[in-house]
Amino acid sequence: MTKAIRYDKTGGPEVMKWVDVDVGEPGEGEVRLRQSACGLNYIDVYFRTGLYPQPLPAGLGMEAAGEVTAVGSGVSALKVGDRVAYVARPPGAYAQERVLRADLVIKLPDAISDEAAASIMLQGLTAQYLLRRTYRVKAGDTILIQAAAGGVGLLVCQWAKALGATVIGTVGSDEKAAIAKAHGCDHPIVYTREDFTARVREITNGAGVPVVYDSIGKDTYAKSLDCLAPLGMFVSFGNASGPLPPIDSSEFAGRGSLFFTRPTLFTYMGKRADYEAMAAELFDVVSSGKVKTSINQRYALKDVGQAHADLEARKTTGSTVLIP
Repeated sequence: MTKAIRYDKTGGPEVMKWVDVDVGEPGEGEVRLRQSACGLNYIDVYFRTGLYPQPLPAGLGMEAAGEVTAVGSGVSALKVGDRVAYVARPPGAYAQERVLRADLVIKLPDAISDEAAASIMLQGLTAQYLLRRTYRVKAGDTILIQAAAGGVGLLVCQWAKALGATVIGTVGSDEKAAIAKAHGCDHPIVYTREDFTARVREITNGAGVPVVYDSIGKDTYAKSLDCLAPLGMFVSFGNASGPLPPIDSSEFAGRGSLFFTRPTLFTYMGKRADYEAMAAELFDVVSSGKVKTSINQRYALKDVGQAHADLEARKTTGSTVLIP
């Protein structure tokens, strides 16, 4: 037997239990992994609270890294001993061991550690599609990223800066402002005491920005729209403060023919070729040093309740890994 986190009802961090599970042997097209690090992401909270429903009882966690310990029939691209990582559905990454489809797993280059991989598969691939595909950031752009000191935020700040963009980011404290600035954010705005819309307009000489990346949701939605230039794009990729209100399309017309999108990582990486290409670009930019991982918290996996509580209280910065 091995250990994993399971929950049989939705609710607070206390619903997660550290239990024995029987992983079994990999079937056709599958591999078994011994996991050394698991990622913590806000989407895990959405599943735990029931905002994103799934059949119960269930596991949690979308990403992890480790080593292949067994290979099922029909698997030729992986072998026992390979270091790998993944971001995958259904949730279940909070575990010491796991059986997964082989096509959900990516081999790790030597330059990427297990902990780094576990911290960037979801957040880093999210940054990749946001910056390189949803709105393709180019040199000379000025962008706004909400929650700039969070896991995705710090990656977006660095990557956008490496692409030649000017980065504006919102944060909740002076401490987080310093962290964001150290990671490429040119203009951190402490939203608890500054009107970020007014500051964005000031920084851009009234022009606004071509894109806002917003993972906060309800609390920042209307003011994010006010930051956009005509024909700008509002990218809603999370709901940390709660779901968006009902969308009135006339708002987008009245503010200058704006674009709205609600992208998801699993759509962008739905084809194996896209998944591989996205991961390769992510690993390259991290290996080059242009984007550095920021693992600022580590918890034992069995203490995941505390990790969730700290995440929801916005006590964390950068990425968090859980150690099985």
